[in-house]
Amino acid sequence: MQIDLQTINIKPLRQTFDHLARRFGDKPASRYQEGTYDIQQDFLFHYRPTWEPDREIFDERRTAIRMRDWYDFKDPRQFYYGTYTIARAKQQEAADAAFEFAEQNGLDELPEAVRKLMLEVLLPMRHLEWGGNMNNTFISAYGYGTAIEAACMYAAMDRLGIAQQISRIGLAVAGEAALGAAKGLWLESPAWQPLRKYVEDSFVIRDWFELFIAQNLILDALVHQFLYVHVDKLALREGSALFGLLTKFMKDWHGETSRWVDAVVKAAVGESAENKAVVGAWMGKYRDSASAAVASLVQPIFGAATANVMDTIRCDLQTRLQKVGL
Repeated sequence: MQIDLQTINIKPLRQTFDHLARRFGDKPASRYQEGTYDIQQDFLFHYRPTWEPDREIFDERRTAIRMRDWYDFKDPRQFYYGTYTIARAKQQEAADAAFEFAEQNGLDELPEAVRKLMLEVLLPMRHLEWGGNMNNTFISAYGYGTAIEAACMYAAMDRLGIAQQISRIGLAVAGEAALGAAKGLWLESPAWQPLRKYVEDSFVIRDWFELFIAQNLILDALVHQFLYVHVDKLALREGSALFGLLTKFMKDWHGETSRWVDAVVKAAVGESAENKAVVGAWMGKYRDSASAAVASLVQPIFGAATANVMDTIRCDLQTRLQKVGL
């Protein structure tokens, strides 16, 4: 008996889903496109929310900005669940390796000045990160369009992870009592109260894009420069590179996440002059209050150099704002 094997090419009738074909043409879509575009329901709502009956469950009117296409808030990282979890798993492996190295190379013999920076400056920031988790969860819940909702939920989980990483550092340096002491600073220390007020005031912002500006653009940019650039350099001058090593995850995360934040803000500002005016007003409002909150922390640490440090921090933010059109 003879058997002939032949190769047959079967041309698919369709290359992708109908809603993606309407947007991108009938061609194979990326996983990011399949998991992001035109997924949010925008019709056939069964009921209005009982807590806000003048709105639909998903409603464009929950923010003052307007977009012709809410999916213009695309993520330049192309994160969907698969790529997001793979990226974070790799970063966590690197963070674990850095932590193990620190424990084996002098974490228990830190210079007193560096130990103080870790316990009195870095550790209370776990409460700020919890605030970042709350705010990004709110944006994800009340935003419009899967592109920004999904990315904000990833950011919310990132902030929880950073809070845990900071807690891990505190536990390794000084044990469980350090967490309680850091909470006391967050609740009672005069230097921390402006930042605490900023975070707690952000919890009642109703416009989700305004909250995006207040948290992800303004506050995060200022705090990152203060904590992971200037305090890191100070710790290095005090004789230890372990501060920078243990916070490498946060630095890498901010560099990657700021690309996404800038892309979102640039899309909103570039949409219309009206959007630019609204976002510009928010930017001015929160830049001043966040800057004052960070300055309250800078002064006890840097003393006479406070003005120079704050000028550098503000200049870095201004450069970033100019790049996104503000």
